[in-house]
Amino acid sequence: MLSRTMLALWLAWQTLAPQALQHYQAGVRADEQKNYTVAAGEFHQVTQMEPKFADGFLRLGLAYLEQQDYAAAIPPLKQAVKLDPESIPAHRFLGYALLAQGYASEAIPHLEKAHETAALGIAQTQVGKLADAVANLQAALAQRPDDPDLLYYMGRAAGLLSKQSVDTLLTLEPNSARAHQAMAENYFVLRQMPEAEKDYLAALALRANLPEIHLELGQLYAATAQWPKAEKEFRAETRLQPGNAEAAYRLGEVLLEQGKVQEARAELERANRLLPDMPETLYAMGKAASLENDAAAAEKAWRRVIEMEKTGPLAAQAHFGLAALFRKQGKTAEADREMQEFQKLQAETQAGK
Repeated sequence: MLSRTMLALWLAWQTLAPQALQHYQAGVRADEQKNYTVAAGEFHQVTQMEPKFADGFLRLGLAYLEQQDYAAAIPPLKQAVKLDPESIPAHRFLGYALLAQGYASEAIPHLEKAHETAALGIAQTQVGKLADAVANLQAALAQRPDDPDLLYYMGRAAGLLSKQSVDTLLTLEPNSARAHQAMAENYFVLRQMPEAEKDYLAALALRANLPEIHLELGQLYAATAQWPKAEKEFRAETRLQPGNAEAAYRLGEVLLEQGKVQEARAELERANRLLPDMPETLYAMGKAASLENDAAAAEKAWRRVIEMEKTGPLAAQAHFGLAALFRKQGKTAEADREMQEFQKLQAETQAGK
């Protein structure tokens, strides 16, 4: 099978006049040597001699793109598309160049033609086509899940889409329970707790059995160490949604804070049955088991946390819990090893701040 370069040279040999072919070959060699300034000069000569040869314009545009001269790349790439409207590479690179220069709307049809979901999602974010942007960025992330640019734009598009929905809600139904809930969530993020509490209570006054509001209000009370109030709200949520693992976990956590260890342990185990292996639940289960002197259960839960998390604050706390557990049992070597792991993770966390 012919390589792409060999195929291009063969097509050029079939199409171009001898002098233009010489410049084309020289441009290809310069491009392969990453001498893009020379390549651009050679391909420019080709376009002057053969103004109907689409690949000459495409390669000229690519030479400019390699130099990050996006403004210079756009005219020859536009001409390449004009001469060969079905050229996917021409549409792709023209879309990239236009997007890089901020012409997102103009870039979109070219990126659609080339099926470039990543760049298309970014362009759609910039022009406010947020639902389409989220769909395309999700598709791109499925192929490149660790790409920082895609992760950033996915978060941005999703955040803007969420804000757009909330703004519509507040405009159309400002006095509805959901509007009060949305306002409360905004206040909570801003740590304006009295205002958040007021809107949560207003939402409940309108729809007392609305799912999630008791859970969110309970989290507000837990964040301000109002444990009895938090317990009341989490219990209300578990009655409304007995299958909600987070509500069971939150209830277990506040029961533990109040020293109601046996009841806390039952709720945490229920949460783990509903949603197995949630690290936060496992850590709290280990803590509750330790307080009830069930060393085997505590060790099992904390080791599972470490197995799943390996690094981070939760893993560090699990190592710390194991160190205390082993020291209580007189297992000095094991306790020292766990404490060393705790200190190592703590140092890593501090270095990352």
